Amino acid sequence: MARMFSRQSQSMVSDAPALLSRRGLLRAATAGMALAVVRLALPSVTWASRLPDGRVSLYNLHTDERLSVTYRDETGAYDQDALNALNHFLRCHHTNETTTMDVQLIEFINLVQKRVGGRREVHIVSGYRSPEYNAQLIRMGTRAARHSYHVSGQAVDVQIPGVPLRTLREVALRLGCGGVGYYPRGKFVHLDSGPFRHW
Repeated sequence: MARMFSRQSQSMVSDAPALLSRRGLLRAATAGMALAVVRLALPSVTWASRLPDGRVSLYNLHTDERLSVTYRDETGAYDQDALNALNHFLRCHHTNETTTMDVQLIEFINLVQKRVGGRREVHIVSGYRSPEYNAQLIRMGTRAARHSYHVSGQAVDVQIPGVPLRTLREVALRLGCGGVGYYPRGKFVHLDSGPFRHW
């Protein structure tokens, strides 16, 4: 069953009307409207149309690429070409492999970007990681997890120039949309579309 953003995010995002409640989500699932696989299917148009405009501006620190793309229109419909561009942009910088990124992660990035100033470019420190690259990071003794959300296309590590990491972390925590990790030594904040938790 697809997981939508938590109820906490409804009250915290002033520029986005209330999202589906858990009760509403369960009703939708019962009616057969829930999505079977989050990563491979898109959130409902009704749900997506309640979010701020679906545009992100990103810079990849490893590939020196920039991408400003509108992945969702004003009616809530997703643009598959734009999502494909995001999949490529967020590819594993070590192996050049791509995956289907979780759309709810893209929405999380968008909400964070809008909340801290809208037009500030989000710098991607790490996006998708191939299993090979993730295993290499583990062998090197980094804090990479064996079952990392990066490997399933559900996590990014980000920084936003001009925004203190503590502020970025607090904004992400207040949204309550997924996992939030704080890495001041690495100069990034981890965002993922898994269950809400923080470290």
